[in-house]
Amino acid sequence: MPAVTADTLTLPRVVRPSGAGTAWRPVTKTVTARRHKEGEGFEVRRPFPGIDLSLADPFLLLDHLGAVEYGPGEAKGAPWHPHRGFETVTYMMDGAFEHQDSTGGGGLITEGATQWMTAGAGVLHSELPPQDFVATGGLFHGVQLWVNLPKSLKWTDPSYQDIKAAETVLLSSDDGGALLRVIAGDLGGHRGPGVTRTPITYVHATVGPGARLALPWPEDFNAMAYVLAGRGTVGPERRPLEEGQLAVFGPGSALTLEAAPGQDYNGSRTGWEVLLLGGLPIREPVARYGPFVMNTRAEIVQAFEDFQAGRLGTTSPQELPHRTTADTGTAELRGGSPDPRTEGDRR
Repeated sequence: MPAVTADTLTLPRVVRPSGAGTAWRPVTKTVTARRHKEGEGFEVRRPFPGIDLSLADPFLLLDHLGAVEYGPGEAKGAPWHPHRGFETVTYMMDGAFEHQDSTGGGGLITEGATQWMTAGAGVLHSELPPQDFVATGGLFHGVQLWVNLPKSLKWTDPSYQDIKAAETVLLSSDDGGALLRVIAGDLGGHRGPGVTRTPITYVHATVGPGARLALPWPEDFNAMAYVLAGRGTVGPERRPLEEGQLAVFGPGSALTLEAAPGQDYNGSRTGWEVLLLGGLPIREPVARYGPFVMNTRAEIVQAFEDFQAGRLGTTSPQELPHRTTADTGTAELRGGSPDPRTEGDRR
């Protein structure tokens, strides 16, 4: 890890914020991700939901998949399941995931690539490791982020953006000590390839051992840092943060992070791997149940009934390599229980 790398001395540099007027964002909260089982039984680390969702708005969920070394036949995925009302952003660093949906969309996400799926009005969706990867096994490491859509866009048609590894915008910190991969949004005047319906910034940083990273950050966005591997400190107060932990920043116009001098993990010496996330809060009511995220409970019930009636999409038997309910051909609701009409909303 990671698949996309470059010599930082050859890259455009992000100007370091400076001056007495720089408002460095303090750290207001740190969270250790909880472990969950998803799909066919693969493990994820999930730092949110779990914190107050208003702190993460417009983000809904972050799942850290791996890093795990699968043996032959061990790799698992998430068979057919529905989505409505938001977007999924899947970023692969090692291994591969194969996506398929009921509109004919999808594709293979390989090392360093990102797939941006707008579920919008609704879609059936499958995300599985390709058969050759299942057969051989190997290193698997990725992240899936759920981004909320405002009420005005929840009924948009489903669509995809396939962002190849080579399309990711590569930048350097001001001193060359950190490599920045901009997947979406603007960082110091450099814009990533992802087209965002909800304004966000999404960056994967590799900070060299002992190096410091200081970046401008939009004042109207929130800001979070999640550690994929390694350890360091965040904020002007230098709060410790290590693999599987998330930091939530307070208000301000700039972020500062510093990698620990030693970064030994997984048998190799490399940099501190950090996701930097920020977005413009939507500040609308959120009703969520498993794979449905709407504004009211009535809309959640409607989504479930539309799913049962086949109005979120249908799949033919040939398209169902993994059926979770053989008699009906419907998929298990990812992260939810059988019927939202009989249970409270999942938060």
